[in-house]
Amino acid sequence: MDKELIIALAGNPNCGKTSLFNALTGSKQHVGNWPGVTVEKKEGKLKFEGRNITIVDLPGTYSLGAYSEDEVVARDFILKDKPDVVINVIDASNIERNLYLTMQLLETGAKVILALNMIDEAKNKNIQINIDKLSKLLGIPVVTTIATKGEGINELVKKAVALENEKKNNVYKIDYGKDIEKEAEVLEKALLESAATLEYPASWTAIKLLENDEYIKRHIEEKEDNKNINSEIQKSVEKLITIIGYEPDTFIIDKRYEIISEVIQESVKKQTVRIESTSDKIDKWVTHKWLGIPIFAAIMFVMYQVSMTFGNGFLGGKVDDAFSTLSDWAGTTLTNVGTPELLKSFVTDGLIGGLGSVIVFIPMIFTMYFFIAILEDSGYMARAAYVMDRLMNSIGLHGKTAVSLIISGGCNVAGIMSTRTLDSKKDRMVAILINPFVSCSARLPVYALFAGAFFSGKKLGIFDQGGIVIFSLYALGIIVAILVGKFFSEKVFKGEESYFILELPPYRIPTAKSIFIHMWEKSQHFIKKMSTIILGLVIIVWVLSNLPTGVEPGSHNSLIGIIGSFMAPIFKPAGFGTWQAAVSLITGIGAKEAVVSTLGTVYGVGDDSLITTIQQVFTPLSALAFMVMSLLYCPCAATIGAIKRETNSKKWAFAAVVYTCVIGWIAGVLVYQIGKLLGFN
Repeated sequence: MDKELIIALAGNPNCGKTSLFNALTGSKQHVGNWPGVTVEKKEGKLKFEGRNITIVDLPGTYSLGAYSEDEVVARDFILKDKPDVVINVIDASNIERNLYLTMQLLETGAKVILALNMIDEAKNKNIQINIDKLSKLLGIPVVTTIATKGEGINELVKKAVALENEKKNNVYKIDYGKDIEKEAEVLEKALLESAATLEYPASWTAIKLLENDEYIKRHIEEKEDNKNINSEIQKSVEKLITIIGYEPDTFIIDKRYEIISEVIQESVKKQTVRIESTSDKIDKWVTHKWLGIPIFAAIMFVMYQVSMTFGNGFLGGKVDDAFSTLSDWAGTTLTNVGTPELLKSFVTDGLIGGLGSVIVFIPMIFTMYFFIAILEDSGYMARAAYVMDRLMNSIGLHGKTAVSLIISGGCNVAGIMSTRTLDSKKDRMVAILINPFVSCSARLPVYALFAGAFFSGKKLGIFDQGGIVIFSLYALGIIVAILVGKFFSEKVFKGEESYFILELPPYRIPTAKSIFIHMWEKSQHFIKKMSTIILGLVIIVWVLSNLPTGVEPGSHNSLIGIIGSFMAPIFKPAGFGTWQAAVSLITGIGAKEAVVSTLGTVYGVGDDSLITTIQQVFTPLSALAFMVMSLLYCPCAATIGAIKRETNSKKWAFAAVVYTCVIGWIAGVLVYQIGKLLGFN
């Protein structure tokens, strides 16, 4: 039986790798029309003509330089795990830029197939590619594909299987000239003669050392038996500087581009007259120096308005009515069959009341993700990151921090993971530590509950006040993140700034399939949390609210009441010094959605009654302070774990808990106390 075939997909960001991955495996990975969608390798299975194949989707990378974490993942998989075949996915309309990675892949000695993806877009731009000529010049198979339409997929897999069956692999050799080649041979010999085990091919490593690859240099320095090689590297570099007049890394890079230029000249014909595209015309407005950020803010504002009025108000109301009916039916049915009061309370107050108070906000989350999917797939989100870059740079933060903050709007964990694309450790640490301040979708149920109770339905001009409040909270989270980031950047972390490079893809019309896949993926995460973490917290809260035996359920004498009463005085200056509010904030550390389910459980009411109860316990001002506290205080358990994992430090994870709680408390107190002074209480 043939062994399983391992195929890696490698390519630049936004070249269509994930689309190709989906087409090959049938996987439902979300395809975003902006760079940075894949930040770690993903695997999928395929069966082709009886052959089992594993497809590995590597992070998008412009080179194998390993300047950032995602590049390390891609490079190590190719060089260390040694997949049978590497499919290099190329955006056919940007072939010249994409070929730089191709050159580097060929130098690794891997069996490479070139997938010229989005060939239809290349044709629309009057770019003519001679496939046979390109294949001959590079010495590898070339297949044209349109991944979104499934075109060229079978041929691509067929070529991959055929290439793997070939015993010999024609390694593409770049001639860097006799001087570079001579010193590379010296280093290669020194590497092979060292007692240390090399994790990378010696010939490839020698070129990378001359290229001044910091990652490879550190790797060599960590090997005790390689100490003598350092002097050889220095000698070779100095000798080459004397001969060619400048650093050899620049010479090596220039040589690759020189070969790429020759390949393009012989195999590609482009339209010489530059015609302004539709994307160019739109970008004149949305990436404008002064209009870019206001347009972005306006789009977000409209999204929250619709999410609040239609998603929460109309659709949420339908779900609320259904749960009210379910609660009444369950209570009556359990009473009729003689169910003990305690069990009846658990079902109606604990399960239906607690979970129902969260489920009612699912339509709003679906609505918000519907708009986010359109913005991502159309290519606008890349522009949003671009216009935010100017703001980030003006206050000393790296432009890619904006990308991670935008991603955090969906989930802080995803935002923190996306910081792997940042090159410098300083920039990455700052981005990780400020991400928890950005409002994720898990906080939406809290905002929807309180905004719905006090602000929704009231108009400020033509706009719903509830939508304005939610938009303001998102804006506040980003402002606080930026200010804290500036402090960390200037006072805590030292290091060089790295450059911000972001490709602006052409605008595309999102497909219905992609939009609904995205909606389901993000909302599915919410539903999974609700059926596991939140359900567990609901049960724990209900049990604690009914112990010790004999106390009135959900009273201040219950265990949950005692815990909450101990913590409540801390929050009194912020206007919500009740034990119920204190307990909800504590459970919110497990999952932010649990704030609402906890309030529903301890008050023993469903969503509609919970709103009525909230209106009796809070004022509009204290409700606003509570929402600000919920926005800024301690990140959820999953985010704390992500911080620990990505910083490789328990201390920074603990520090994040402490400073977010302090900032959240201060902000909540300021909102309430200043509001009182201004007469808003």
